[in-house]
Amino acid sequence: MSRHRFLQISPGGVMKAKGSAEEAVSIPPEGGYAWLDFKDPAPEDLKPLIELLGVHPLSVEDCLDEIQVPKIDNFEKNTFLLINSYSHQAGVLSTGEIDFIIGTNFLVTVGGRNKTAHWEDKDIDAVLRLEPQNLGQGPDFLMHALMNHAIDGKHKAIDSIECEVDDAEESIIRDLSGFRMSRLVHLRKNILNMRKSLFYEREIFIKLCRRDSPFVGEKAVYHFRDVYDHITKYYEETEIYREVILSLTEMYLSMVNNRMSLIANKTNMTVRRLTFITTIFMPLTLLAGIFGMSEWSMITGPANWRFSYPFFGVAMAAIGFLTYAILLRTDAKLQQKDK
Repeated sequence: MSRHRFLQISPGGVMKAKGSAEEAVSIPPEGGYAWLDFKDPAPEDLKPLIELLGVHPLSVEDCLDEIQVPKIDNFEKNTFLLINSYSHQAGVLSTGEIDFIIGTNFLVTVGGRNKTAHWEDKDIDAVLRLEPQNLGQGPDFLMHALMNHAIDGKHKAIDSIECEVDDAEESIIRDLSGFRMSRLVHLRKNILNMRKSLFYEREIFIKLCRRDSPFVGEKAVYHFRDVYDHITKYYEETEIYREVILSLTEMYLSMVNNRMSLIANKTNMTVRRLTFITTIFMPLTLLAGIFGMSEWSMITGPANWRFSYPFFGVAMAAIGFLTYAILLRTDAKLQQKDK
């Protein structure tokens, strides 16, 4: 179920809750502005803003669309901005979208669609209590405070991913066979998603800092520059972690290849020994097969067996020893040639 709030903020920073958007935008003579915060709104909640505040229909459409990249659009009566929010818990990166529509005397925020991350009342109340005087100066100061809070949430997500990267590195070293490559693929995907978001958001704040939007005053620009510095720092961190994950992938594949090479070498040694033994016994097996046939009386005859069997045994031993010596010599030459 949607949950919205409509506030009227006086020049002194005092907030008064109103029952509807129409009441909030009815600014008293002493001045101030309205803040309309929509959480998981339906189309019928936002479409009245077109007539009420002169919001462009494309802005309403963007607020209702899903999975968009951060952007800024300047219109005649207001400016539309879109940034992403991130929450990283238990290895799962949840991506949200927060929309801002700022005008001369109002700020509209939209978020929390499809159960994505949106600010909690207690968190926002704590943020707003920090700068009551600044908030009274205009909707651009309120937008800065809200954006700064959303960007700080990205820093928490980056810290969580950093812990996962460190844990993945330790897992590779500690238990290579039990590690799954899918962990690195999942981490890389999360990092790339955050990097993409931060890249576009950095462009947004560049435009805000050079005052491309007429609804961001000169005094508020200094605050947005501070947020721009944070975004630049976070963007560089994601770039570093992307390189770290790439290095971990290479390390993992290298260690797996080394282990497979060791296993292959052991297998080759085993096959080599078996081949060695088979080669020695092959001629002996041939002789035993030929001279052991019952049709050959030279071995089995009663007059010959006392002499032929001992002679045959000595001959087979000599042949086996000679074959063994030839194989050793051949193997030594091959090893010397390989070196």
